[in-house]
Amino acid sequence: MKFTGKNVLVTGSSRGIGAEVARVLAGYGLKVWINYRSGAEAADTVKAEIEAFGGQAAVIGFDVSDEAAFVDAIKTIVDSDGQLSYLVNNAGITNDKLALRMKTEEFNSVIHANLTSAFIGCREAMKVMRKQKFGAVVNMASIVGETGNAGQTNYAASKGGMIAMTKSFAIEAATSGIRYNSITPGFIATDMTDELKEEIKIAFTAKIPMARFGDAKEVAEATAFLLSDHASYITGETLKVNGGMSM
Repeated sequence: MKFTGKNVLVTGSSRGIGAEVARVLAGYGLKVWINYRSGAEAADTVKAEIEAFGGQAAVIGFDVSDEAAFVDAIKTIVDSDGQLSYLVNNAGITNDKLALRMKTEEFNSVIHANLTSAFIGCREAMKVMRKQKFGAVVNMASIVGETGNAGQTNYAASKGGMIAMTKSFAIEAATSGIRYNSITPGFIATDMTDELKEEIKIAFTAKIPMARFGDAKEVAEATAFLLSDHASYITGETLKVNGGMSM
């Protein structure tokens, strides 16, 4: 995989899909900035794993929903490395509940943590990348943002909004040489899905044509492709990584 830039910020990368994205991108030669909100020890572990294989990594802790903290973090990265080449907006939360029982603040909290934070990242990245005349952003959305899901009105809205927002940023940034794309993972095997009851896993698997959950590395490799020079003429697109579930 070929990359023009030299570094990447991956939000929410101390565990799960984000951690695997960090490992894969480091394996392709990028310096990875590992972000966490809580769990510094997990972030340090990912950093150590990357360095053990000869990669470059740094840990940067901040809450992506805190606008001032996000702005300061990008400034820290640029001051350190001279640029921000790539951004992966991966951090997010869930707060599942049937819509009839969901309070407005429970809806808004997920929108703010998932969608507003990604907006801040996309905007601040564009400010830096316009000066460089290159850069790429991948926003980690979800199949739920395309299909909806009972009990996840807030999460679906945040991820559906992310898909639309990505397209708008792509239009505005294209002439500056900056690309914005999104990925919609389906059911991916992570520590969260490991906690599902076996009968629930079986029910979900039955809906997937490939008859299995995806692996975090498969999402990470798709992310690497969209950031790389191999995707240099791709912007505003949504890459579905779901084993055919949305067909």
